[in-house]
Amino acid sequence: MDIVVHEIGTDTAVLECSGRLNMVSAPQFRETVASVVQGGRARIAVELSGVEFLDSSGLGALVGALKTARQAGGDLRIAAPSEQVTMVLKLSNIDKILRSYPDGDAAVREWA
Repeated sequence: MDIVVHEIGTDTAVLECSGRLNMVSAPQFRETVASVVQGGRARIAVELSGVEFLDSSGLGALVGALKTARQAGGDLRIAAPSEQVTMVLKLSNIDKILRSYPDGDAAVREWA
């Protein structure tokens, strides 16, 4: 999995993810989120348009990232989830917890 971090302002970041968010890549995702939050950016949008596969480990990583962000006084939102990711989020009811936006800009707009 590739993760590109775009820092926006002083407290916001967009994580542009591509590849597979699964058991193999979930630890890297968690570490990246923890590093971004420790760097003072607790408002995180995770761009998922390039993620072609999400499994239960990936779901756990997203929920864990939400918890990390909220404990630091921020929030986590998802942006542009692919069709497969959207299906997994709906089947697991995680779409009720993680609010989805059409793109990274829309996800961070109301924070600006």
